[in-house]
Amino acid sequence: MAATSPLHRSSDADTRRRIIRATAALLQQQGYESTSVKRIAGAAQASPSSVYHFFPGGKQELAIEAMHHGAREFGEMLAEGLASAADPAEATAACALLLADDLKRSEWSDGCPVAVTALETIGRVPGLQEAATQALTQWQSLVTAKLTESGIAPAAARSLAGTVISMLEGAELLSRVTADDTPLRDAAVHLGQLVRAAPRI
Repeated sequence: MAATSPLHRSSDADTRRRIIRATAALLQQQGYESTSVKRIAGAAQASPSSVYHFFPGGKQELAIEAMHHGAREFGEMLAEGLASAADPAEATAACALLLADDLKRSEWSDGCPVAVTALETIGRVPGLQEAATQALTQWQSLVTAKLTESGIAPAAARSLAGTVISMLEGAELLSRVTADDTPLRDAAVHLGQLVRAAPRI
């Protein structure tokens, strides 16, 4: 049997990435139930048979991959914000401001697909809740590391990091619903105050 050419492998990889990105975008914009394989294929400029070729498990398998993709993107945004300042209060505030800018630039459509998809499908679609839990844990760990670097005790830092993620997710939801970045900009102010007030070791 002839070996697959590097060009063909590259083309396959590009198609697979397009399908995942299209799925993530559709989950952000319209949720899991309203997202069909046909719509994913159209958005990815691929055929439905191509979707099933790369993802035999169909929409469920794709949603899990899209959540992993969304988790990585959100994690990269968090990492960028956290690295933007040595002061953890300024850094956590920067995360909210970056999220506000991205959301406004997308005209309120490109929110994180993880929490919304998980809540819509919890207990009904195996694998999605686990993917969401992994994402939230990874994000919390990123913030925890930043906070412990500033001298906050590990247990307190992890608890505070959970609050940071909760506030970012909640403020993002409010901003999307209201088509207004004020909730995220308010969150930036209060996150800074909260982290600044945390006791150090």
